[in-house]
Amino acid sequence: MRILFVLFILASGVIQTFSQPIRIHFMGGFANYGGDIQQKSITLKQANGVITAGATINLGNKFAIRSDYSFAHLGADDLLNNNPKTVNRNLNFRTIIKELNLMAEYTLYDLAEKKLSPYVFAGVSGFYFAPYTHTATGAKIYLGPQGTEGQGLSQYPDKQMYKKIQFALPFGGGLKYALSDDVHLGFELGFRKLFTDYLDDVSTTYADETFLLNGRGQTAVDLAFRGDELKINPQPYPAAGTQRGNIKKDYYYFGQLRIGFRMNWFDNGNRNARKVSCPAKV
Repeated sequence: MRILFVLFILASGVIQTFSQPIRIHFMGGFANYGGDIQQKSITLKQANGVITAGATINLGNKFAIRSDYSFAHLGADDLLNNNPKTVNRNLNFRTIIKELNLMAEYTLYDLAEKKLSPYVFAGVSGFYFAPYTHTATGAKIYLGPQGTEGQGLSQYPDKQMYKKIQFALPFGGGLKYALSDDVHLGFELGFRKLFTDYLDDVSTTYADETFLLNGRGQTAVDLAFRGDELKINPQPYPAAGTQRGNIKKDYYYFGQLRIGFRMNWFDNGNRNARKVSCPAKV
């Protein structure tokens, strides 16, 4: 996370050299994820919200360096899936995502000449997550320390506790509309390629119930499998080694409306050099 701050500060220095404008932007929209509990690739089902604030440093009429800070909610519930095996597992989670990124952004058309243009972006980010759930009695429990798949137990040396701060690769694209030279509107869809499969606390296989009970306690056992909580056709705890999740890495994505403002005081007093009339029609 500190590296991203340092890179953004260095990029801010570049702007003073090239006398190019800085734009700040604010975004908001939906956030969702793909993984073991949300099994559709892209969907609004079980979506939550995200808000973002950021800035772009223009290095030309089309290319910019961009940094955003996003605050999002993610979550999903097995009971809202269609697969009977998934429903019988009866797991659920929620988490807050706090993300800081540094990206390159390329706009296909110069918005000083055309009102509308597609754009793409890609870069690197660091994010914080901490999946949690509520017990049958309503108590809020963070899942990471529970080691629900036997992480950290001597019987499972290949299963390690996962870290709450991870790196990701953000990428995506959208459309920008120049309301004026100073104000841009837009919409974008951005994906995050993750390097963890524990965004939802589900990844590999069930730990032995006795090992988990002795090593982590009854709460860990209760949250590792919740099919016994079903009112209709409750299920017993699965045999050790039974598949609990898909080992493919999780991912999350944002769909956001965007409004950006040009910060004129960063133009080194050379406002007229970039001043243009309202963009011509496409």
